[in-house]
Amino acid sequence: MKKSLLLTALMCTSLFLYGQDKKTAEECLKKADYKCAEEQYSKLAEKEQIQKFQSEYYNNLGTAQRRLGKTTSAFKSYESALKANPMSASVYANLASLHSQKGSKAKALEYIATGLKIEPENPEFYLTRSKIYDSQGKKELALNDLKQILTFAPDNIFAKTGLANLKKNNGDLEGALKDYNQLISEKPESLLYNGRADVYLKMKKYKESLVDANKAISIDPKFSQSYVTKAMVLFETAKEKEACGNLDKAVNTGYEKAVLTEYYTKCPKK
Repeated sequence: MKKSLLLTALMCTSLFLYGQDKKTAEECLKKADYKCAEEQYSKLAEKEQIQKFQSEYYNNLGTAQRRLGKTTSAFKSYESALKANPMSASVYANLASLHSQKGSKAKALEYIATGLKIEPENPEFYLTRSKIYDSQGKKELALNDLKQILTFAPDNIFAKTGLANLKKNNGDLEGALKDYNQLISEKPESLLYNGRADVYLKMKKYKESLVDANKAISIDPKFSQSYVTKAMVLFETAKEKEACGNLDKAVNTGYEKAVLTEYYTKCPKK
């Protein structure tokens, strides 16, 4: 009887500590403390026996490593996540996004095609594929993917901004600006202010662009893209030192430093 009670107590203690570890990992990821998240999710993934949960931990581990600029490690973690659960749509989405970012467009499209068979109404697949098509000059296909999202998720803000960005990328800056003005009037979010800031930047309206970038940062100080946009404006206005400081802020809030290598060459060596 005593042994049984002791075993039960030990199991309860183990479950409690395990739950605490998971909570710590989630909090680290939420706070953009990616080093902490990497350490915690690595431990969770190694000791987890249930494959579904192990896949989730490896997936989050890959995301933390990706934010830390550890691309090779991120690929390995995502692949481990896929091996643990080949039916995880979020893992396919992450692999597609990372392959696309690193230039493997064909591989990214393969992961998207497989992921869509599992979860045909996952916006992430269409968003990534739309960006790939746009980069390949397949404007109509890029447009169709964004419109497809709105058929099952009519309020998806990323699809709406994607439509505005297609106009921007095709040189229709006035059309893109009009779309962003409308979106901001409906829902003033950091993503939208940052998007409009980029349109103003393309229009060489640096004052307006800086105002919008600062507005995006004030709404969400952890939205790393806003610091990148602000840095671009500052580079254009010959404020290199301040621009480089904003690049550092972008990296500290999760932006992949490797993507900013070209811009860091403009920064004075420390």
